[in-house]
Amino acid sequence: MLTEIQKQLLAEIADLHKVPEGAYNIRANGEAAGRNSTANIEITSKTDKPGIDITIRPGTKNESVHIPVVLSQSGLKEVVYNDFFVGDGCDVVIVAGCGISNCGDQDSAHDGVHCFHIGKNCRVKYVEKHYGEGTGRGKRIMNPRTEVYIGEGSSVEMEMVQIKGVDDTKRDTLARLSAGARLVVHERLMTHGDQRAESVYTVELNGDDSSADVVSRSVARDRSRQVYRSRIAGNALSSGHTECDAIIMDAAKVLAIPELEANCLDAALIHEAAIGKIAGDQIVKLMTLGLTESEAEEQIINGFLR
Repeated sequence: MLTEIQKQLLAEIADLHKVPEGAYNIRANGEAAGRNSTANIEITSKTDKPGIDITIRPGTKNESVHIPVVLSQSGLKEVVYNDFFVGDGCDVVIVAGCGISNCGDQDSAHDGVHCFHIGKNCRVKYVEKHYGEGTGRGKRIMNPRTEVYIGEGSSVEMEMVQIKGVDDTKRDTLARLSAGARLVVHERLMTHGDQRAESVYTVELNGDDSSADVVSRSVARDRSRQVYRSRIAGNALSSGHTECDAIIMDAAKVLAIPELEANCLDAALIHEAAIGKIAGDQIVKLMTLGLTESEAEEQIINGFLR
């Protein structure tokens, strides 16, 4: 039975206000809190380490699977391994994410290792949200590792979101694309206080006509620090684009390191990076409409991270 705090965390990270329809696996404080498989999506526990295997039958369409994790116990630290096996011709949505409520003095941490094996001619949307809260002095730590192996003709869209409450995180993502495969990543990130966040994306375009678009939008406030590293390797006739667009405020620091590696004459690769403060004329314009300066800043940030 989930506590009220755990239910609130589920609403934040997975928009779940009740038990979801379809396949799901809910993990709370290191234990299984609910699971359901369907005719096309089977979820089984690993026998050699913590985690689950999610197997999606070929041809599965218009179905979803939710695998959120919530922690409300101070001092709990865990590493979980989840593997996804997506058959040919699937069109599915996968919703993950982690929420930590820490009201104690000990650090709480969740490290999720997700590995996706995606067949041919698939369409997969993956949503991963991270959220932290709590009045304790203990940190809320999340270090997700994601590996994505995309089969021929398949497309993967990844929505990576961290907006509030995570003290330390390193998001490490590796993607390898076959011929005709496509990857789109949209990262949204905000840090405040003394928080630290590092995002590392490594994309290998290994097949002809493969493509990748990796875009990060972030806001760094107070004394927080962000590092964004993105490396795209064009190993075949391919196209790749990576972009970091950051707003810096107060005494925060942001480091952007885009990297391109062309190993094929027909690889077309582009990178962009922009870091700056909120323009004063934007704030003034909104203040003429009746907003205070702080309200104007929040409106600009919300629109930027949308």
